[in-house]
Amino acid sequence: MRLFEKRNTISERHVKANKRAEDLVPSGLMQRCPNCGLEFFSSRLDKYKTCPDCDYGFRLTAKERLAWLCEESEEWFKDIQPSDPLHFPNYEAKVAAGKKKTGLNEAVWTGLAKIGGQETALAIMDPFFIMGSLGQMTGEKLTRLIEAATEKRLPIVVFTASGGARMQEGIYSLMQMAKVVNAVNRHKAAGLLYLVVLTDPTTGGVTASFASEGDITLAEAHAMVAFAGRRVIEQTIHEQLPKDAQRAETVLKHGFIDRIVLRQEEKGTLAWLLKYGGMQDD
Repeated sequence: MRLFEKRNTISERHVKANKRAEDLVPSGLMQRCPNCGLEFFSSRLDKYKTCPDCDYGFRLTAKERLAWLCEESEEWFKDIQPSDPLHFPNYEAKVAAGKKKTGLNEAVWTGLAKIGGQETALAIMDPFFIMGSLGQMTGEKLTRLIEAATEKRLPIVVFTASGGARMQEGIYSLMQMAKVVNAVNRHKAAGLLYLVVLTDPTTGGVTASFASEGDITLAEAHAMVAFAGRRVIEQTIHEQLPKDAQRAETVLKHGFIDRIVLRQEEKGTLAWLLKYGGMQDD
């Protein structure tokens, strides 16, 4: 029957030609900024990976950030591995994929580093490891880093990038919020500096805990900073949120963030804060 015959209209031949042309285009040739919508050749991205038009910071792995942020670094607690307390379906596969993408065993790099010559304990969350989610061992690595920094009387810099608590670990993940914050409070009680840099995205349980505890809180341009997602909020309040409601610039206006810092200026800014921000009056 003609109904089931393969048609070859002009429009369909055009679609096929476009698909063949698409196959010839190298993957990753173009980028589109999720903030301003600018489309540009990927070759325009340098090591900082920021939009040429609006300075939005594309997501980085922890090791990519580490490469330009620090002159020296020494990883601590790298052998800590994620646990699977609930035997959640397909969780092991997600962990394996995260390890392959990031070169890390968990969703955060932790260690000792020098930033602009200033020694600090450093944590960098990796959005490519199960969306930087806060799992049981993510919290363990952060807590151990903070406790070590308190013992060695070091300042701390934490780069946050997370979708929130890791659902595959249930209550074990949620418990990390209190554990990490308690360690931060002991560090502060010792008179030591705790700096936080919010990157895109910082959401959920991370925002609700140690991301909000900085003595000084910086954020990258146009980073999403929120607790709940837009859809959840709109369904709860039965109103539509402004387009920029969860952007760092809006959060800055309401006093939650101290300063927006361009990625290219982060190293210098952090070095200055580490040198002078922890100074106390006699």
